Amino acid sequence: MNQLVKDTALYFLPLGGANEIGMNLNLYGYGDQWLMVDLGTSFADDSMPGVEMIVPDVAWIADRKDKLLGLVLTHAHEDHLGAISHCWHELGCPIWATGFAASVLRRKLEEKGIEELVPIHIYKPGERIDLGPFEITPIGITHSTPESQALAIRTPHGVVLHTGDWKLDADPVLGPATDRAAIQALGDAGVLAMVCDSTNVFSRGRSGSEGAVRDSLKTLLADRPGRIAVTTFASNLARLETLFDVAQHIGRRICLIGRSLHRFTAAARENGYLQDRPGLVDEQEAGFLPRDKVMYVCTGCQGEVRGAMARIAFDQHQHVGLTAGDLVVFSSKIIPGNERTLFRLHNELVLRGIEVITEKDAFVHVSGHPSRDELADMYAMARPRIAIPVHGEPRHLVEHARFAKSLQVPHGLVPRNGDMVRLAPGLPEVVQEVPAGRLAIDGDELIPLQGGTLQSRRKLGFNGVALVSLAVDETGQLEADPMVSFAGVLNGATDVIAGRIAEAVGDAIDALPRRRRADADLEEAALKALRRAIKPLTGRKPICQVHIIRLSD
Repeated sequence: MNQLVKDTALYFLPLGGANEIGMNLNLYGYGDQWLMVDLGTSFADDSMPGVEMIVPDVAWIADRKDKLLGLVLTHAHEDHLGAISHCWHELGCPIWATGFAASVLRRKLEEKGIEELVPIHIYKPGERIDLGPFEITPIGITHSTPESQALAIRTPHGVVLHTGDWKLDADPVLGPATDRAAIQALGDAGVLAMVCDSTNVFSRGRSGSEGAVRDSLKTLLADRPGRIAVTTFASNLARLETLFDVAQHIGRRICLIGRSLHRFTAAARENGYLQDRPGLVDEQEAGFLPRDKVMYVCTGCQGEVRGAMARIAFDQHQHVGLTAGDLVVFSSKIIPGNERTLFRLHNELVLRGIEVITEKDAFVHVSGHPSRDELADMYAMARPRIAIPVHGEPRHLVEHARFAKSLQVPHGLVPRNGDMVRLAPGLPEVVQEVPAGRLAIDGDELIPLQGGTLQSRRKLGFNGVALVSLAVDETGQLEADPMVSFAGVLNGATDVIAGRIAEAVGDAIDALPRRRRADADLEEAALKALRRAIKPLTGRKPICQVHIIRLSD
């Protein structure tokens, strides 16, 4: 461990995952060196048309990538590693991950064609990672995906316990229980700060056991006459293990629907999970089985447009169809913000005579995150001097800090993305704000949420588009009347309004002097005339475009 350098402070800087659930990106700084923990995605919302996922803007740390020692992953969920394949080229740093997380990550890197460029180091629980002034010891914890780790980060100023996502499950179906002894030992030695999951801080009691969900589903799904489809997160391997058990118990064969499910299953088997599971059938074979002998396990539990469940619900899947009398189980949490999309999906299924069961209707899901009693247990074991809540919306973080203080934690601080928190020396405080933002994954590109592409899509969605086509000769004189077309602007009287606009545009072009007949001049004149005419006639301000065709003899 390096000796303490005079006037050198220890910093915590979230660039994602503070004041929001998902899109985790955490930085620890000492001197001029930085450690990154996790780099994940989050779901888009209705304000981002055509976009399903967003990632944190890494520009601030990318500008200092020569000081970035490495990226350590806590586990294999998308909101903790899903952004790496999109952002790594800006960072160029080595990555440390467990075997399972590395398998998941490699498949994502392969899709981008960069798997050979990214250095990935495998670590095991308890195996020390030395990165400059940071000495990191992973601690096994229970979560809904295997090999999840908390990180004990030893620094010249003391130990920071970065919990990652965790719970205390007395009956986990996949992997060991949280290593309480290791956390207790940290607390006995002294913990400077704990950066901790806040997702379920408002939930009383305990989060519940995956083993109890397994027993509930066995009862709920027994003796059903029709087809059963269960949708959950592809990365929730604990739930997938549960569903294999349930299917075997009720005499059904499992069919996995969705590319990410196959990807996570393959990664799991590479690392010794989901072994000896008979009964898997492909999509075509499943269609020939009796209705009471198949269980589809599908992606799209949040209603994603391109998810398998949405395609099945709207009868757009090539091989899988559900009919009246069948059952769909949403074995997942309804994430805040996704309600409208999900309820549209639920309603479509119900209108077709298909029964829908969610977490609101029956015991079909337990969270992978700690409720209040588990949080209290964690604070009793770790006994940090500083509580730093993350992985939550503002109301979660504020309540978590208040709850930690009620548990005799001396200091609680609620950061926002971009807040540079000095943990030591002295009292914890925000000492600087750095740029932090979000980017949208749009096909293979990252685009700003504000400006250009998305702004045009929003305007198009609200006001439509108006297009004027001009056919002109070599001198810029009109060869025919302007042609006007609309999309998403008018409900009726299209020909009448188009004619009036065409007349206004034609008059504007005819009024141009001969010396101002270049394409740029024609376009400017036509746009001005189009915009002046269309608002009074339609009450809208659509996107306006001009298309010029030069005709020659």
